[in-house]
Amino acid sequence: MALFGRSPRMDGRRSSSYCSTATFVVFIALCLIGLWMMTTSTVIPVDMSSSKNKSDMKSEITEMDSNTVEDRSIDTSSNPVQGDADRNANDSPNEDGSDSAEEQNVIEKTSENSVEKSEEENPANGNDGTKDDSDKTSKDQSFDDANGGTKDEPDNASKNQSFDDENGKTEGGELVKGGDENGSGERGGQDKDAEVNREEVNNNNGEEKEGQSRDDTTDKERTEDSDKISSENEVSNKQDTDGENNSETQEKDEDNQGQKEEKEEKNQDKDTEKDSGEVRAANQTKDESASEVYPDGAQSEILNETTVQNGAWSTQRAESKNEKELQSTSLTKRGNRVFSWKLCNVTAGADYIPCLDNEEAIKKLRSTKHYEHRERHCPDEAPTCLVPLPEGYRRSIEWPTSRDKIWYHNVPHPKLANVKGHQNWVKVSGEYLSFPGGGTQFKHGALHYINFIEESFPDIAWGKRSRVVLDVGCGVASFGGYLFDRDVLTMSFAPKDEHEAQVQFALERGIPAILAVMGTRRLPFPSRVFDVIHCARCRVPWHIEGGMLLLELNRLLRPGGYFVWSATPVYQKLPEDVEIWKAMSALTKSMCWEMVNKTKDSVNQVGLAIFRKPSNNDCYEKRTENDPPLCQESDDPNAAWNVSLQACMHNLPVDPNLRGSQWPEKWPQRLEETPYWLNNSQVGVYGKPAPEDFKADYEHWKHVVSNSYVNGMGIKWSNVRNAMDMRSVYGGFAAALRDMKVWVMNIVTVDSPDTLPIIYERGLFGMYHDWCESFNTYPRTYDLLHADHLFSKIKKRCKLLSVIAEVDRILRPEGKLIVRDETEIINEVESIAKSLQWEIRMAYSKENEGLLCVQKTMWRPKE
Repeated sequence: MALFGRSPRMDGRRSSSYCSTATFVVFIALCLIGLWMMTTSTVIPVDMSSSKNKSDMKSEITEMDSNTVEDRSIDTSSNPVQGDADRNANDSPNEDGSDSAEEQNVIEKTSENSVEKSEEENPANGNDGTKDDSDKTSKDQSFDDANGGTKDEPDNASKNQSFDDENGKTEGGELVKGGDENGSGERGGQDKDAEVNREEVNNNNGEEKEGQSRDDTTDKERTEDSDKISSENEVSNKQDTDGENNSETQEKDEDNQGQKEEKEEKNQDKDTEKDSGEVRAANQTKDESASEVYPDGAQSEILNETTVQNGAWSTQRAESKNEKELQSTSLTKRGNRVFSWKLCNVTAGADYIPCLDNEEAIKKLRSTKHYEHRERHCPDEAPTCLVPLPEGYRRSIEWPTSRDKIWYHNVPHPKLANVKGHQNWVKVSGEYLSFPGGGTQFKHGALHYINFIEESFPDIAWGKRSRVVLDVGCGVASFGGYLFDRDVLTMSFAPKDEHEAQVQFALERGIPAILAVMGTRRLPFPSRVFDVIHCARCRVPWHIEGGMLLLELNRLLRPGGYFVWSATPVYQKLPEDVEIWKAMSALTKSMCWEMVNKTKDSVNQVGLAIFRKPSNNDCYEKRTENDPPLCQESDDPNAAWNVSLQACMHNLPVDPNLRGSQWPEKWPQRLEETPYWLNNSQVGVYGKPAPEDFKADYEHWKHVVSNSYVNGMGIKWSNVRNAMDMRSVYGGFAAALRDMKVWVMNIVTVDSPDTLPIIYERGLFGMYHDWCESFNTYPRTYDLLHADHLFSKIKKRCKLLSVIAEVDRILRPEGKLIVRDETEIINEVESIAKSLQWEIRMAYSKENEGLLCVQKTMWRPKE
């Protein structure tokens, strides 16, 4: 390459002539420095005659320019083939083996200008100026155009072409203007600008030049020795020089290429993080993004719960003792927390439910007559162990395919298929468990059965008047699964292990269900909220003990709501069935329930009876006997957490401004309509009048879900079916997801304002719960958990580590947890999530508020 003064690629005759002349000039230069300045054009070849000298010069120039000039390979990295072609065009000699006369003249003129300027800038260098002149000349000629010409390129031009990425962004953060399609940019530059920039280079590298002056003396001695070398050796030296120059240039190219590859890798990492939804807080600095994540004003505040609506709450510790030797322990250090996770060593294995599998507490029960052994008996301390995965577990099948089949190894329980296979509950089909859609009462499909109910009594009006349904003794929940097609949301429940894994089947299918039993305590729902209650062939003894269990359904049923009962006593004539029917008829009449229809399906050969609850107290007042009795006025019908059942009925509201005095708006209008019984005299949870609070909450969650959750977190929502809002207020989060194929379990914590009736009024559903205890569901049953300022509240009463362990238990592998809370809590949850080997999808904080999205993995600790 023609990098140093005249090109050494000349024929032998020229080289010999120049060497003779060089010897003479060097001799004169040692005697008369002034004469040397007049013979510059012949001095340069002398300095170039020694390959060793040229190599040293190359090394010094490279060292001096390394901080100011990027190698040309950076400019052409986007098209390396074209870059090589440019360099080859500039470096190639003519066909006769010599450089063109025009190129030589340009080089000589450039060399002279460089030497003169060098003398003006550095007169103290004396004879060593030759070295510096060569350095400047080499820099001026290091940028060749595509036609083989040489441009006087300013140093800052090379700086401007040091690309930070492939999009043309410079190191200074500005975009390079112009630029050819090869990515090299504009290379023009005036000689004046070049001189100014060379002055800056000299000033910035003054110390290096002093060292170069001392080295130049040695270089001159080497030059004198090299004059004695014959022309034959000169050819060899020239070849060695070319090899050394090429080697050094290659090293520099590789070094710069490595830097570019490192930058490209960083850019690719950023792109990958963006595609996967992993956005770190340090990269989010714009207020616009914050406005999408957090509400304005009072909406971002933690709820100030100074009042509790609808009466007192009963909260108690669980009755059972914890098997402490089976629980894992956590090691804590101030500032840096270290967590040690262990698998739960329990009989239930992969199906462990702490509050329902407390064997020690169950053994101490005095009686199981009222299904006490199926009720909640939580350990004294919530466990912090992790539930193992079933062997062969894989990500659940997506809805709606999951309604018809699931992976066998996710719920490897064939017993129900063996017992109920002939009734079309569930069948084993290779690696799948399939659900034909039937059941004990609807062998020809749940959808036919659902239509039959509406045909029997059109006022039920599925998906319009009737929106929220409670399914008692749900089996595998096919009834609720097919009601989705009619815009009906069904809360299905059944006791654990009454029929093996029936609720687990339902949840794996993507159908709402919980583990519960009608035993000695009220169900965890508020009063007067369900539009319809359904029981198909359920074996619940409704009529015994004063009708206590049926009276619990009366508490839950909305005034004017319907109870659909399709059991054998309705249509069979066996003595036992006849006796039960008589008892039920008398009980429902005394409760003022009206039987609006009793019929039999000619296809399924099953019958059903439909009862309607009264809308006022007129019937209660006309009864001749107070049996069942009316509850005392002090009895709060909404108190449902660990409250014992009572065989009594609550009076119905008569004031038109009270909840339950009239039917809600039809679906879907009821979702957005402010409940009629919310008035301005009531203060909402955010401090505004209740109707304003309700509307503000809805608008806030619509904004957050659409701008942040759906589009900003990288969540693939087609994988999300079962969702839970762990601390719901008005159900705004669930309402914002109404157009997606997602159902949301809204949890109102027992120490929060009782807003669960508002959620049901909107056509949504949920339940009460205390997160210091385990939730009534099987492991791996939810795809997404949402916790809005939950952990900061419960941390005052229980350990956060045990709550996250419960989150891990109920969350499916690859499921997401979204946390909105104080920054301190966000950091602590993130630390625990990392110890669980979860993926951090998003972490954001502003002032004292934060947002975190994490994804559970398949990781489990080793035995």
